[in-house]
Amino acid sequence: MLTKKPVTGMRDMMPDEMEVRNYVLNTIRDVYTGYGFIQIETPVCEHLSNLMSKQGGDNEKLIFKILKRGKKLHLDTAETEEDVSDMGLRYDLTVPLCRYYSAHKEELPSPFKALQTGPVWRADRPQKGRFRQFVQYDIDILGEPSEIAEIELILAMTDVLDKLTFKDFTIRINDRRLLFAMAEYAGFPEDEYESVLITLDKMDKIGMDGVLAEWREKGYADSSIELFSNLLAQITRDQAGIEICRKALTGILDPAVCDSLNKIISVVGQVSRAKVDLVFDPTLVRGMGYYTGTIFEIAMSEAEVSVGGGGRYDKMVGKFTGQDVPACGFSIGFERIMMVLMEKGFVPPDQRMKKALLLDKKLDTEALIKVFGEAQEERSSGKTVNITNMKKNKRFQMETLSEQGYTDIQDIYSKGE
Repeated sequence: MLTKKPVTGMRDMMPDEMEVRNYVLNTIRDVYTGYGFIQIETPVCEHLSNLMSKQGGDNEKLIFKILKRGKKLHLDTAETEEDVSDMGLRYDLTVPLCRYYSAHKEELPSPFKALQTGPVWRADRPQKGRFRQFVQYDIDILGEPSEIAEIELILAMTDVLDKLTFKDFTIRINDRRLLFAMAEYAGFPEDEYESVLITLDKMDKIGMDGVLAEWREKGYADSSIELFSNLLAQITRDQAGIEICRKALTGILDPAVCDSLNKIISVVGQVSRAKVDLVFDPTLVRGMGYYTGTIFEIAMSEAEVSVGGGGRYDKMVGKFTGQDVPACGFSIGFERIMMVLMEKGFVPPDQRMKKALLLDKKLDTEALIKVFGEAQEERSSGKTVNITNMKKNKRFQMETLSEQGYTDIQDIYSKGE
């Protein structure tokens, strides 16, 4: 017996949702292209060596791996995973982008402002707002070392949310270099900084008490835990908090990190067209291992989780080429935004007049030529014209068309009636 349900963690899309999805995709693209981003496309499959290069954090544990093909596959003699699999489905768009840029750098403008969208796959446990196949929509700037990149990315994403009628959202911003300086200040072992931050990243879920308990379970010195937590308690969630960090971490933290954060917050706060609450958050970590500097994340009151985030990853291209390239990117949480919009009953604004023609089945060839000819002219002028045979239950048919946004519904009968 064949199965009607889709694979667990993947979904069929109904027409009403597809209409909203296409509207949102087009809205995002219109905003991003207005900032000078240009669209590219990469394959859905990547070499396993790229996907498992210790840059994707926990996502590397969630890769859908693909068996070797044809003569290359020898299951009977395979001894290791590499013997049976050499590629996988991409888990994000950043790793493919860096491979793409490394292969085509000489053909691309500098800085390169890339726009990329498409499905990605993670073998995750499905739950509300989390799927095994989902769409990502990324913008990245490669080759720009200054704060211009972060400012452009943040302004673009606030414009998108504003266009989609979201008003109450907060952007949290931090810098990985500041986090490492805090870990050094507290005296944590240098080779444990990432582990320390992975625990800190759980604060939203387990609270500060849970973070402290996990650090103790990992065996870190009480003096280090106390120094870190005491410093964290002093830092306010505003630009004054950045200055507290500057003073407390003198000799450890490069002052340019604080200058950069201040500049980004000040510029965005002054020029953003959307009402945005941009706050400094010293607990923001973002789990991806490839982040090297500024990191940011966006939250909305209408969603229970973040709806996008990104940051600077200046070392990632160098993994491919041997030469580092400054890079910064942002990925909007497309599926989470869609979930909120669908729960709100969002209806895209009508952009085209929609007309339906219900045909009498007795229409002859000459009448059909006239009907279809006139419909073609109206379509060329920008109208949507849906031609269909009239059903016995015409009332229900018309109600269904009205629900689909058709405001002009006409009956076309044969001359004899």
